[in-house]
Order: sequence, then C-alpha cells, then structure tokens
Amino acid sequence: MLQAFYSTGIYIVPFVFVLTVVVFFHELGHFLVGRWCGIKVDAFSIGFGKELFAFIDRKGTRWRVALLPLGGYVRFHGDANGASMADDSTISAMPEEERKVTFAAAALWKRAAVVAAGPIANFILAIVILTGVFYVYGRAVLTPRVGGVQPGSAAEIAGFQTGDLVLEINGEKINDFNELQRIVSAAPDQTLRILVDRHGVGVPLQATPRLKEVTTPVGTARVGQLGIQAGANREDWRIESYGLGESVKLACGETWYVFAGTAKYLGQLVTGRESADQLSGPVGLAQASGEMAKLGFSALLNLLAILSISIGLLNLAPVPLLDGGHLLFYAIEAIRGRALPERAQEIGFRIGIALVGCLMIVATYNDIQMRILPLIKRMLPG
Repeated sequence: MLQAFYSTGIYIVPFVFVLTVVVFFHELGHFLVGRWCGIKVDAFSIGFGKELFAFIDRKGTRWRVALLPLGGYVRFHGDANGASMADDSTISAMPEEERKVTFAAAALWKRAAVVAAGPIANFILAIVILTGVFYVYGRAVLTPRVGGVQPGSAAEIAGFQTGDLVLEINGEKINDFNELQRIVSAAPDQTLRILVDRHGVGVPLQATPRLKEVTTPVGTARVGQLGIQAGANREDWRIESYGLGESVKLACGETWYVFAGTAKYLGQLVTGRESADQLSGPVGLAQASGEMAKLGFSALLNLLAILSISIGLLNLAPVPLLDGGHLLFYAIEAIRGRALPERAQEIGFRIGIALVGCLMIVATYNDIQMRILPLIKRMLPG
C-alpha cells in the first residue's frame, strides 16, 4: 500500500506543481494588466470546483484555491463567469461609478491588452525559467560525431561512416548533436545536404530522413530519422556555462523553437496533415511530469517551460472561449466600430465550448489508449 502511494505521488505531485505554476502565471498576466487598466477583479481562482481555502485582499479580490487543479480563472467585475462573458443585466443595474470599473465598460484596447496578457505571461515565464536553467546549470553539449550507423538506414544509404563529424546541414553550421537532431527530426522525407569531416577531409553527403513514430515522455511524435547514433566517448561531451546575457538569448531561442514547432503541429493538425494521437490529456501530463521529476529538478523546469509555451500558444487560437477567440471578437469590433450582437457572441462561445470539449475528449481517449489500458494489461495476471 505504501509503495502504491509512493508511486502515485511521484507522478501526482510534479503534475500539480507544473500545472499550478503555469496556470497561476497565465491568470496573473490577466490580473496584473486588468488592475493596471483600472478594472476591478472580483476573483482569482487556481483550480475549479469546491473551494479549499481563500482570502480577500485590500482591493476586494477573492483569492481562492479549488479542489481540481486543472485550470483557473480571473473573474472581473461584471463578468457572468470566468470566461469574461458579460452579465449585461447585472451591469445595467449598476450605478455609473461602479459600471466604469467593469471589464465590459473598459476601452477596446484595454480589454484586448488584458486578454493578451495571459498568453504573453506564459511566454515570459518560459523565458525566465529557461534563462535560470541555462545560467545555473549550464548546458551539456554533445559533439555531433557519428558513433554508429544503423544497417539499412537512410544514413547508411547516404554513405555516413562511424567517426564522421557533422559540420553543416544545408549550409547551416552544426555545433552539437542536439542541433543535428532538431534539423533532421523536422525534415522527414526531405533531402538534406550534409557536410562531414572524415579524417580531416570535408565530405559532402545527401540524406533523406525517414518518417518515424517515436514515443517521448510527453507523448507520441512523428519525426524524421537518419539512423545515426551519437558518439559514446566521454571526450565528446562538454558542459557549457553561460552568463546572464547569453542565457537570456538561449532562452529566447529555445522558446521560439518550441513555439514554432507547436504552431506547425497545430496548423498541420487543422489541415489534416498530422494526427491527433499526439495530443495528451491530464494522464499524459502527469506521466511526463513524473518522468521529468525522476531526471531532476532542472528537467522538470524544462517541462514546465515547454508546457507554458504550449498553453500560451493554444490560448491564442482564434476559438471562442479561449483568449484568441476574445481577441478575434475585439478585432471584429474594431473593424465594425461596435461589438458583435450578444446572440452572435453566445453562439460563438457555444461553438468554442464544443471545440474545446472535442479536444479534451480526443486527449482523454489518447490517455486511455496509450497509457491507462497498457498499464491495466501489465497488472492483469497472465
């Protein structure tokens, strides 16, 4: 029993930590910009459902922590709910002075700034976390040397040999094995021009990575693979330390890489070029959090940064109910000179709820198929 409790805690505690931090800073972005714009905040909630504890600050905001740590919200004065849908009947009954501090009465640019602040806070959080990781821990760098070539692989066909040092791919200088992997994984079925150093002589090669499905701590991914292994010699590894400026630069680059990769996947998912089986729900996130926690705190922080970027980007999708949907409505309002009719907004939010609900169903289905059912099968006798 104690062993089962311990095993569960290894996954649950990191999961709650990661999700709570990401949600808190997302909502904090909304909250801080809302306060700066003079909008009254009625509630700041981490989690949904039954309230575990709460306090009220000097400006009347109720800060609450709820039972289910699967999200959160900021409710501004005059909102009908945490999605910032206006309660028109309540607002119309307010005195003029009180109505001025509602979210609905704020200028268009202020409402847009408040909504955009949530995703922006997620991106800033990721940059800060990654800056800290690079500054404190540095980075382990592996020389892009070929330690082995898989028989029959794209690398063998291209002519790679053990000991080759990869210098360039498509004219881009390669400094470490991680850079090589990133370029190759993003280019399945695309011919790459690769320059290697072979015993001091530059040798040009052409290789076409094959599309492979691989399992990662955060889910299934379809990537390009050449079929080369990294060098196993200790001298191929080095730890690079960075100053604060370099750490910030690396963090911004890493944030952009994750942002662009996630955006590309979501775009291909919408157009049908990618499968939805890469989506993970709470179980997948809990599993990834536990696995990263086992590797160490810095690995867990890296996962936190990746999740923060992904949630920030997902919230910018032009889907009613999400922040991007609100920004879409505000863009239409700016063009029309007036807000969309209340009925049109209501229909939009219903569509948004349906789309987000479908996304959650698919993610939960993937969790059941790829994580829960295999676990049950391993537990059954025989």
